[in-house]
Amino acid sequence: MKLLTGTLAGQTTPSVFSVEGDVATLLSQQAGDLSDLIVAFAAGETLPKPVDEAEFSLAEITPALPVARPGKIVCLGLNYAEHAREGGYDVPDYPAMFMRAATSMIPAEAPMVLPAASHTFDYETELMVVIGKGGRHIPEATALDHIFGYTTFNDGSVRAYQRKTHQWTAGKNFDGTGALGPIVVTPDELPDGAIGLSIQTRLNGRILQSSNTSDMIFPVARTIAIVSEIMTLEPGDMIAFGTPPGVGHARKPQVWMKEGDVVEVEIEGIGICRNPVVAEAGLGARVEAAE
Repeated sequence: MKLLTGTLAGQTTPSVFSVEGDVATLLSQQAGDLSDLIVAFAAGETLPKPVDEAEFSLAEITPALPVARPGKIVCLGLNYAEHAREGGYDVPDYPAMFMRAATSMIPAEAPMVLPAASHTFDYETELMVVIGKGGRHIPEATALDHIFGYTTFNDGSVRAYQRKTHQWTAGKNFDGTGALGPIVVTPDELPDGAIGLSIQTRLNGRILQSSNTSDMIFPVARTIAIVSEIMTLEPGDMIAFGTPPGVGHARKPQVWMKEGDVVEVEIEGIGICRNPVVAEAGLGARVEAAE
């Protein structure tokens, strides 16, 4: 099933829809997000059937975050060998991990915010997993059973701040820089572990990243096992699986997202996360970090 959380015109609370092509069918009215369905999944319940008489065009729905306030957002870096090399890193033998704050996240179609601190705003297309059943020390052999769904993520990164220290937290957590969704696809509609899917970034229609999820160094099941060795995963937590080569900072000349741009990240079988880029308002002239 393909699920969309979003708001219809005249409504203030998002509902959940089942998507088929360009048609969205009401699944759960004014649900807020997917949390109730994730809880039902964790309890072993089946997803509800759509309300057949309530159908809408996708154009009528303003996307909302699939999980409004996720507990943990765990992100992998350097999970594609060529991306590690283009950034000057060795190919890792253990996942490079960092955390994102919920305040950094926005839904598809909402503006990604170019911060006043630096113009070095980069795109990163990534596969994102939404955890359905939590646990600690989850075996790799059963890890895929813990997935509620897969979605698309743009890990917008402020490179000057990412490189200020050995830790990447600052550059990965500016408000309004991480775009998510809009579609969450349940695992039954995709290959196991979402392997073999094309993954791409387009900036103003120009293809800048084009790869395949088969190139991930640490695939989905292995990563869930590794992360759950460290921390308890809970329903609604999310894990991002790193970006392929072609990011802006590694290009010559470098390519940064700027105000007025439109960025699209797409994963085969899941969908497109599209966002305009706007400059942070109200802070006066941009302060450039040392680069």
